[in-house]
Amino acid sequence: MDVAFRPSRLRAVMVAVLLIALPRAPRAESLPVEQMRRELEAMKEQLRQMQDQIRKQEELIEKLGAEKTPAAPAPAAPAPVPAANPPRPWSPTQPIQLFSTGKSYLNLSFDALVDAGTSTAKDVRTIQRGDHDPNQRGFTVPNEEIFLDGAVDPYFKGVADIVFKLDENNDTEVELEEVYLTSTSLPWNLQAKAGQFFSEFGRLNPQHPHAWDFVDQPLVIGRMFGPEGLRNPGARLSWLAPTPFYSEAFLAVQDSQGASAFSFRNTEGPLFGRPPVARSVRALGDVLYVPRYVASFDLTDSQTLVAGLSGAFGPNASAENTQTQIYGGDLFWKWKPPWQAGGFPFVAFQTEALGRRYEAGAAAALPRETLFDWGLYSQLAYGFTQRWVAGLRGDWVSGDRGSFRPDPDRADRFRVSPDLTFYPTEFSKLRLQYNFDHGQLAGDDSSVWLQAEFLLGAHAAHKF
Repeated sequence: MDVAFRPSRLRAVMVAVLLIALPRAPRAESLPVEQMRRELEAMKEQLRQMQDQIRKQEELIEKLGAEKTPAAPAPAAPAPVPAANPPRPWSPTQPIQLFSTGKSYLNLSFDALVDAGTSTAKDVRTIQRGDHDPNQRGFTVPNEEIFLDGAVDPYFKGVADIVFKLDENNDTEVELEEVYLTSTSLPWNLQAKAGQFFSEFGRLNPQHPHAWDFVDQPLVIGRMFGPEGLRNPGARLSWLAPTPFYSEAFLAVQDSQGASAFSFRNTEGPLFGRPPVARSVRALGDVLYVPRYVASFDLTDSQTLVAGLSGAFGPNASAENTQTQIYGGDLFWKWKPPWQAGGFPFVAFQTEALGRRYEAGAAAALPRETLFDWGLYSQLAYGFTQRWVAGLRGDWVSGDRGSFRPDPDRADRFRVSPDLTFYPTEFSKLRLQYNFDHGQLAGDDSSVWLQAEFLLGAHAAHKF
């Protein structure tokens, strides 16, 4: 059983022990007076020392007792233990994450475009040449994509883009538009990509239709790269230069055949009056090379300029030894003031100019010749208030005089397209666009298109 001693009780015990332990003084009659005085002084000193020792012990006991039984304050909530990777607060814009194990994850999103409208053209496909453009009067469903992206492991990320669309007969078409792997841990600011992907030529070719600022693709992109754009299986290496501004160089090596390589080994049909010649890959010169360099500069706190140069070089299918060369330059400028809110207001200007040198082989009554084509588009987007963007685009394509005439793939054309886009939220948009087309062969046509988009999940971020 524990016994608690109070300081006063301890003092009495110590004094009693001291009195017992002190030697008894001899009787006065047997000791001289001086000796008795010295013995009394010694007894006083011993008593004083004992009192000091008792006082110190009392102070220590009181201190220990106060630490052991303090006045109990209100209990405080235990401090949370920080996690190694604290979870981010949920946002309605974040991708739908299906699986996550270790450092791998999978995001899933679905995006749909629906078009409706009319045109004075008898056959809309004669003026709307893009694979994801409106293809008839009434309603069209030009692009619905299931987009998957995620981290494979600490070394790679993966992307897959599966596209569905309805043709002019409302038959469903499915295509594996992109599926590729990119590295995340190469040294020296290098990054590798491998798989099926859009060639990084210019600004618009690598973009998916839902990221366009207009309903349809520019004329010059269709003229040089065909309805489906420039994309094929291959590999790409990029290098981010250690400069004070953004500076990156790309080199892609891809297959050069098929409709997705329109100006190259395209065997889908006759091009420029020449029936296609089947060519296999026999050497390094039979594949497609796509170099690109892009740089970005902050002109002011509110203005950014991005400029790029691109090329595409490979064989074409008009003969056994013919080549195609395409050159391009692009410019993007954006103004967004420091006082903007939610991205508005802003002004963005974008333009691309492309030129093509096509070696056409001899066929039937057509001689061997070199054909030159060129064109450009320029567009301006003005986000004048929250959720509203007004745009204007001008297109122009032309070419030199070839032996095959008339040629709808090389005839002069221009188009003027104003549009107005409303974003109810970042998951949907409504766009109204008018096109005035003038063609050397088709004459003048007017078209009006209304486009609606909805997004489930969130698409991976696009480059600035």
